[in-house]
Amino acid sequence: MGDKMRKSTYRIKDLPSHRKPREKLEEMGEESLKDEELLAIVLRAGYRGKNVLELARYLLSRYGWEGLSKLSIGELTRIKGMGKVKAATLKALFEIAKRMNNKENTLPVLDSPRKVVDLLWEFRDRKKEYFIALYLNARNELVGKEEVSVGTLEESLVHPREVFRPIFTIPASSIILAHNHPSGNPEPSEQDILITKRLKQVAEIIGVEILDHIIIARDGYVSFRERRLI
Repeated sequence: MGDKMRKSTYRIKDLPSHRKPREKLEEMGEESLKDEELLAIVLRAGYRGKNVLELARYLLSRYGWEGLSKLSIGELTRIKGMGKVKAATLKALFEIAKRMNNKENTLPVLDSPRKVVDLLWEFRDRKKEYFIALYLNARNELVGKEEVSVGTLEESLVHPREVFRPIFTIPASSIILAHNHPSGNPEPSEQDILITKRLKQVAEIIGVEILDHIIIARDGYVSFRERRLI
């Protein structure tokens, strides 16, 4: 009897194979797991009298995800079956989730040429020309960035297809174009103006607004919007 009790560790590996969350995750993906199965993977073990799935189910029914996230280390360790390691692991998990959520909700707002220049300042000293498209949502928040071409700026390299293709896969309603001048002089060339006009025509056809085209160089920057070139 004593040996039997000592062997009953109530860990995930002690569960029947059809009830093991890790195996289910590997075979069917994490989306297939119930909340208590995900939590059981994090907890790893239950305690004598309650296996890890039962412990996870109890915690979620008693506190829910939000309630659990608000408990302190001390409050967690006072729950039967929850030691310091499990409590610390849970607190770390919730902190990671919070930081990811904060990052997703703090998209940079590009509502002025200066902010675009600050974002792309690293390109001012590049030895080659980089043509970049920045994709914004209705709140002028950056939701995508694409390096369309690298090399001498020519119509053949800056194809509308490459500029506008991401529009159909990300929630963008407008675009800011940008490129650098390795010469150090930000003044737009005839080719720069021609390419911008061509892209603006395509944008009008598909219902997307090009807000600006900004040239960045060592000696400063030029905004087509400020120059009334767009």
